[in-house]
Amino acid sequence: MAIIAPSILSADFANLQRDCEMLNQSAADWFHVDIMDGVFVPNISFGFPVVKAIKKHATKPLDVHLMIVDPDRYIKAFADAGADYLSVHIEACNHLHRTLQYIKAEGMKAGVAVNPHTPVSQLEDIVADTDLFCMMSVNPGFGGQKFIENTYRKIEKLKDLILRAGSKALIEIDGGVDGNNAAKLIATGADVLVAGNYVFSAANPTATIESLKAI
Repeated sequence: MAIIAPSILSADFANLQRDCEMLNQSAADWFHVDIMDGVFVPNISFGFPVVKAIKKHATKPLDVHLMIVDPDRYIKAFADAGADYLSVHIEACNHLHRTLQYIKAEGMKAGVAVNPHTPVSQLEDIVADTDLFCMMSVNPGFGGQKFIENTYRKIEKLKDLILRAGSKALIEIDGGVDGNNAAKLIATGADVLVAGNYVFSAANPTATIESLKAI
């Protein structure tokens, strides 16, 4: 059964506590929290005060995805803000192995996020050090984009790498996940599904989460 991680970026920020409580009471497993700096991606989301506010109300783990340059500067601050999982982009890290060690030293699970154009082969040397691979199935920066079909092939390659390394790393799919592709993603090897607009724009978000969880 897949882990379902609704993306809080698609929540109603005027009613953030309400939406956090909805996720608490739903079948969702994690809160997915997207941090964007307007440099690594062409959008800006939110910073530490909002993460702390979400943590205050969330009763489930915070899965924080950093779409920022020079993430090492902020690892401790995100640990202090309440992140349980912290994913950094391979494309933003000059010394990825060291960054993953920093994340673990702060008591968090270490994740590596991967843009659609980045080959899975680049992950081979850090598979053993990674708890979570956040595979982007859209180009990062904005919600509501169309799912990139090549993602299935990348999942297969990454799953093979993980199995050959004897790693327990999870594969998370982020972008364009909905009821049409969720079953195939899980069948191909995905462990975690991030869903934003699909959940929060639904007439009944709780039922939509339940339907994803039941796949």
